[in-house]
Amino acid sequence: MIEKLRSLAAEYSSLQGAMQDPAVLRNPKEIARIGKRMSDLEPLLSMIKEYDQCAAAIKFLDEAGDDPELKAMAEEEAQAARERIPELEEEMKKFLVPKDPDDDRSVILEVRAGTGGEEAALFAGELLRMYMRFAEENNWAIELMEKADADGGGIKEAVCKIDGVGAYGMLKFESGVHRVQRIPATENKGRVHTSAASIAILPEAEEVDIKINEEDLRIDVFRSSGPGGQSVNTTDSAVRITHIPTGITVSCQDEKSQLKNKTKAMGILRSRLYAAEQERLAKERGDMRSGQIGSGDRSEKIRTYNFPQDRVTDHRISENFSNLPGIMEGDIQQIIDMLKQKEMEEKLAKAGA
Repeated sequence: MIEKLRSLAAEYSSLQGAMQDPAVLRNPKEIARIGKRMSDLEPLLSMIKEYDQCAAAIKFLDEAGDDPELKAMAEEEAQAARERIPELEEEMKKFLVPKDPDDDRSVILEVRAGTGGEEAALFAGELLRMYMRFAEENNWAIELMEKADADGGGIKEAVCKIDGVGAYGMLKFESGVHRVQRIPATENKGRVHTSAASIAILPEAEEVDIKINEEDLRIDVFRSSGPGGQSVNTTDSAVRITHIPTGITVSCQDEKSQLKNKTKAMGILRSRLYAAEQERLAKERGDMRSGQIGSGDRSEKIRTYNFPQDRVTDHRISENFSNLPGIMEGDIQQIIDMLKQKEMEEKLAKAGA
């Protein structure tokens, strides 16, 4: 195991060299990707250094000679080293778990109101704001690509791009059905209502990731029905793209320019097709087990937000979290960290580590 870990440490050195490459220096995304990988590997370097120090302490005991004082000191250090080495090996195991190649990608976030009428639309709007606040906390760029407002407030659906290295690795656990339990403002008998919204987290796909044939597309243009000024509403700037083989339809009307709307819609379509292909491949490999943390099943109820009890329950890890107002303001890092830890444990168990 230690030799495999040393090869990862060697990767760190090669990444340092890559950072001096002029081609890399001209590519901000590549700089960010390499920087993220180096940051991920830095703790391993410290652990290997400590591991080698422990091994040296044990070896020194054999070379301490007959000096009683030196022998006693060496024995004490060697004993501490023997106790520390298994701990280090356990901590370093996680670096041997295969990394999801999509983790460093940016994200296409889709939010849709589900069952519950106006209350579901309000909740969907609150979830969108929660993720936008979380993105801001991580210094990720956010671009709203499409939004359909509900008549009574909130949103019917929204699509936005969250641009940042590692965004998908952090947010991928959020795909699924989010349920809310609370007393609506319009409820005069104090009854708790249950509503839902669905979240889809897609890794942003580049043109090189998936090939889309022009003949497989039907592109319709129409007039925008949303806000945006007179020019939006009087020109055919909105775009709807249908991918005929899969039936996937994407529409975009957020921009005044038809070309910009088409570009955005193609980006969303590309990411949906890429995600569907990755899911198909995962099922072929048998990776998508029932209840698996990272399954990304959009029909699965993953979390309940209970406002009267100030409690958020994540059903995949059977954990409760308090401070619901803070969570709705984007304070979801603790939940994500526990989901990441669970995923790591599942992968280690599967690998027999």
